[in-house]
Amino acid sequence: SDTSRAYQPTFPYVVNNDPCITGILFNTARPPFDNVDVRWALVLAIDIVEYTSIAVDSAGTLSPVHVPHLGPYPADYIRPMQDWLKSFTIDVGDGETFAPYDPTAPQRIAEYARSRGYVFPEDAAFIEQAFGLGWYKFAPEIAEKLLVKNGFSKDEDGKWLLPDGSPWKISFLTETTLSGMNARNAAAAVQQWKKFGIDAEMYLTENGDGLGATGDFDVSGAWPAQEPWGAGPDLYRVLDDWNSAYIKPVGERTQSSYHSRWSSPEMDDIIKRLRETDPFDTEAVIAVGIDGLKEAVTNMPGIPTYGYIGFVGWDEYYWTNWPGSENPYCEPYTHWPNFKYMTPFLEPTGR
Repeated sequence: SDTSRAYQPTFPYVVNNDPCITGILFNTARPPFDNVDVRWALVLAIDIVEYTSIAVDSAGTLSPVHVPHLGPYPADYIRPMQDWLKSFTIDVGDGETFAPYDPTAPQRIAEYARSRGYVFPEDAAFIEQAFGLGWYKFAPEIAEKLLVKNGFSKDEDGKWLLPDGSPWKISFLTETTLSGMNARNAAAAVQQWKKFGIDAEMYLTENGDGLGATGDFDVSGAWPAQEPWGAGPDLYRVLDDWNSAYIKPVGERTQSSYHSRWSSPEMDDIIKRLRETDPFDTEAVIAVGIDGLKEAVTNMPGIPTYGYIGFVGWDEYYWTNWPGSENPYCEPYTHWPNFKYMTPFLEPTGR
């Protein structure tokens, strides 16, 4: 139809302004996911170009930290953290360190999408808005070193074995609605980890909240960090979910909505400092928030991948002035109650 279009007029077409970061969440109360080296090995076993092509046909906006790349967060957090991300290293063992950050990841995704025939602007501002500022390197050789350092090994078929010699199996807990971002991340991660030699599989269930809250899972597609909601730079809602006060023993339902059961004394101190910071002192709020995001990246209790996206299209044969990306005067979803605030702005074509 010549009169039909998507939210964005060119690729990636999708609605990418939802203040939520999607990705992978580890159950850090269950071995081997209690080991930060294992968590980082699973990050480095992911080729993010392949990952996003599997998950969302390359349409996701990456974020290397635990807030989405939209609203105030790129200017307040992701861009100011670029130097730190580039200098950040992990200990591989035997005196070797590795810098995992890759600022070229968005460009590589854009090139892959363009190679498949998608047409979109090539300027740097559009690439940043559509694909983000960076992510992490695909470094399976470093992932292997991290695992071997911790007693993992491979069998004669190249499949990974746990330190006790048993096959390493990962069950990825996810929703049954396969169009959801939870399941899309699960499908992509499972494919990447299987290629790396891990016996990974999707575990689809309608009881994801119950199993997640009681710690009865390995890895899940629940958000790797609490949604900041986009109201401003204060990340208290994000960071406080890693408060050790909320952690319950496995088998007991956590008080928090966050199911990784991870915290650290450093994060507890950051949360306390942010709680005691004047919320109107924007510079101070951002400084503490950056400390919190650094602690989360260092420990990686969950892997941020891309911001939540929605798929919206409409036909302009009868009505125009829908809130597209060029004029986002209202959220674009017609199934949300906000739709009533959109209707007065729609303009009839006279057809």
